[in-house]
Amino acid sequence: MNINEGKFSLDLVHIDVARNATDDFNLFHDKKQWDQIEGNPFEGPIALGFQLECFIENLVKRYRQHHDEISLIEQEQLTFSNYSFNFAGVVKPKDQLTALIKKSRLSSSEQTVLSNRVVIKNEQGIVLIGFKSESSRPLFANDVALHQTLFIGNLLDRNIVDNTGYFYKRKFTTNSNAKNFLTSSYVEQSDYLDEVNDKIVFPETYCTSLISCALLERGKAEGLDFKRNPMVYTSHKISVNRRNVEKLRSDQKIHILVGPPISDTEPEIEGHSGLIKHYCFALNQEKEVLFQGEIQLAPLSYILPK
Repeated sequence: MNINEGKFSLDLVHIDVARNATDDFNLFHDKKQWDQIEGNPFEGPIALGFQLECFIENLVKRYRQHHDEISLIEQEQLTFSNYSFNFAGVVKPKDQLTALIKKSRLSSSEQTVLSNRVVIKNEQGIVLIGFKSESSRPLFANDVALHQTLFIGNLLDRNIVDNTGYFYKRKFTTNSNAKNFLTSSYVEQSDYLDEVNDKIVFPETYCTSLISCALLERGKAEGLDFKRNPMVYTSHKISVNRRNVEKLRSDQKIHILVGPPISDTEPEIEGHSGLIKHYCFALNQEKEVLFQGEIQLAPLSYILPK
C-alpha cells in the first residue's frame, strides 16, 4: 500500500449524504435543481469541498501514524490542525480521484510547523491543492479579535449578533451526522465513531463543514439569489483546535459565527473583481474556539471563461 497516495471515487449518493449530514443546501450539489443555476457550467451536481478535505484529513492521519509523527506532534505540542487549500476544479459523480501527499516538512522559524503539500486530481487535472499542517498556534485568522458579546451574550439563531457584524448559526453535534459525513467522504466511519468500543472521535472536517450551512443561511437572510448570483469557494484557510474537537460528544451545541464579507482582491489576481472573504469561527458549548479561518468566495461568473 502506498501511504502517500489515496484513490477514491464519489457517487451521487455520496454527495447527497454529505449535504444532508451538513445541512448544505447549495444548489450546486442538488441533483434536481443544479440546472436552475444560471450559467452553471458543471452539467450536473458536484461534490462538496469539505468532502475532499475529509478524505485528506484521514489520509494525512494515516500518513502521520505510518511515519511515527504522532509522537512528534505530542512532543512539540502541535495542538492546531491547519487546512489551506485552493479549489482549481470540481469533482463530479464517478470521477476517478487520486490524492497525493508530499513528504513532511518540519520548520521552526516563528513556530514549529509540520506540513505536507497535498493535491487531489481527477482525469482532467488538479481539482484541489494546498497544505495540511500541524502547529503550536493557529496559522489563520489570528488578526481578528472576537467581540466579548459572542462569548457571553444570548445568541439568537440566524441573526446578526448585536453590532459585531457576525451572523450566528446554531448547530448540534450528532454521531449519525458525523458518521454519514465520513462515509460520504470515502472514509471508514468506525475508525472515528464506534460506540460498542467507546470510540467517539468527531472528525475535524465534519466541524468545519458546518461553515457552508452558516454561509448559506447568511446569504439567504441577506437576500442572495442562489439561482442568479451563486457564489463558489476559491479557497479555505482554517485552523482547528484539536484538543477542543476531541472533547466533542453527541448532542452538544456548536456555535458558528460568520463575519461580514470583505473585499479580497489579492496581488496575484489583481484586476479581477468580486472576490470576497469571510472570517469564520466555531465555539463549542463551553464557548471555547473549535476552529477559526478565512473562507474566500467568488461569484460563479468569476470562474467562467471570459
